[in-house]
Amino acid sequence: MKSEEIHAVSAAVVQNGRFLLVRRGRPPAEGLYAFPGGRLEEGETHEEAVAREIMEETGLTVLSAAFLREIRLPVEERDMVFLLSVYRAEAAAGEPVAGDDAAEAAWFTPDEIRQLPITQSTLAIVEELSAAWPNRKVG
Repeated sequence: MKSEEIHAVSAAVVQNGRFLLVRRGRPPAEGLYAFPGGRLEEGETHEEAVAREIMEETGLTVLSAAFLREIRLPVEERDMVFLLSVYRAEAAAGEPVAGDDAAEAAWFTPDEIRQLPITQSTLAIVEELSAAWPNRKVG
């Protein structure tokens, strides 16, 4: 039997060398840090979902979003696969406030991120984006 496929989005938002992360308040990935994101709602585009999820989870407004890659994330104990479309997004300046299913929302440097309990896919993208700008702040 084929696993249920869940379409979701995630947004790598970077400002002044820091990444916007949320600590997940619910499964899957409860307690782990990740980029803001979540499931697509019926009739919603990926870009609309990115803007909605960032607003719901952090209170920040998206200014732009560009597709980065798709990641398949199996959740075997629940017989489902998340098809996660990751976007590189820019958000309006401000301090994030955790909302919806986020237990915490904050800006973190790559060095701080490496010390956090974090999803592997999030850490891989942080490392990739950080390496792309080795001589200046990411953002």
